[in-house]
Amino acid sequence: MTTRSLAAPGLSRRVFLKGAGTTLLAIAVLPNGLVTGKAWAQMPKATKPETFASLVQMSRDCYPHDKIADKHYATAVEILDEAARGSPDQLTLLEDGMAALNKAAATAHGVPYAKIAGEADRVALLKAIEPTPFFQKVRGNLVVGLYNQKDLWPVFGYEGSSFDKGGYLERGFNDINWLT
Repeated sequence: MTTRSLAAPGLSRRVFLKGAGTTLLAIAVLPNGLVTGKAWAQMPKATKPETFASLVQMSRDCYPHDKIADKHYATAVEILDEAARGSPDQLTLLEDGMAALNKAAATAHGVPYAKIAGEADRVALLKAIEPTPFFQKVRGNLVVGLYNQKDLWPVFGYEGSSFDKGGYLERGFNDINWLT
């Protein structure tokens, strides 16, 4: 028995990933529930795959960082998904909230929220739902879920906890040479 490569001639993994990285977010929900997007793949445990994928897009729109890959936003959304797994109320909040956002998107643009091409159009929809418990839950989760990922700290210039290294006092806290 021989194995054959299914890759197209001249198409390396690097070329494929480079090309995929320059396209708009392509969200696909496979029949098994696996949600894939630009360089990430997650299996939602509580929310519908479409809801999970839309929450990733919503997360990027709430806290846009061009240097951060979608997989980090998906990691933050996983926290919401896991919480919804243990709480029917949280699941209802996420599913109903995203259904309402998708309805507003369909009314305004004819497509679900995650399929709206223009970031400004998506942000306008988010501003309209800003006071809702759904929006506040997602936004609040992102503060911790996104910014507490240690592999992202260097992107933001954060060196991490200083307590275990003796505190800030001996690590540049009092270094104001630029002022003198």
